[in-house]
Amino acid sequence: MSTIKHILARYTAFLWHILQPLGIWGVFAVAALDGAAFGLPMDVVVGGYVAQNHARWLLYVFMAAGGSALGSLVVYGIGYAGGEELLRKRLSAARFEKMHNAFDKHPFWSLMFPAMLPPPTPFKVFALAAAVAEMSIGHFLLAIFLGRTVRFLILGILVLKFGPGVVHTLRIFFTEHFYWVLIAIAFALIAWLAIRRANRRHSTQEA
Repeated sequence: MSTIKHILARYTAFLWHILQPLGIWGVFAVAALDGAAFGLPMDVVVGGYVAQNHARWLLYVFMAAGGSALGSLVVYGIGYAGGEELLRKRLSAARFEKMHNAFDKHPFWSLMFPAMLPPPTPFKVFALAAAVAEMSIGHFLLAIFLGRTVRFLILGILVLKFGPGVVHTLRIFFTEHFYWVLIAIAFALIAWLAIRRANRRHSTQEA
């Protein structure tokens, strides 16, 4: 465990050495590269920026969300140009059909929901599926931007309250309890959608 921590500390220090001269554009650049399929440690980067300058934490959150959305256009382009074959290779037939049906019925939520979740969520699979389902670019960008904003807002608030060490704690927690967290969030989302639908029906009946 100490060896892993040492490697992560050296990697983080190296990353900061590159990013510091870029200022606020550093977090945007890393988010864009991460969104384009390079797999960079976004939570570490955002958490580090927030810890360095509390006054600009919201700016870092929005820059990271925007960079992630724009970078994901690379994945969108791959998916739109013929990503169905690639997606079928990565997923079982049953899982492919399930994901395809989800994007047919609720395209926006099917992308925004995974965009809210940290690793090890296979987010790029969902981004690829959105492109294969021919989701509009506008909705694609908005879903990712909003989902990432929620994710980085929560992260930023936790870093402000508990310090940058919370990033490592969260990574371990989500890795060890990922499926339980996923189930809890899914139930919360289903409950919210059910309440929203019930309120809409009630409003329609009153009208």
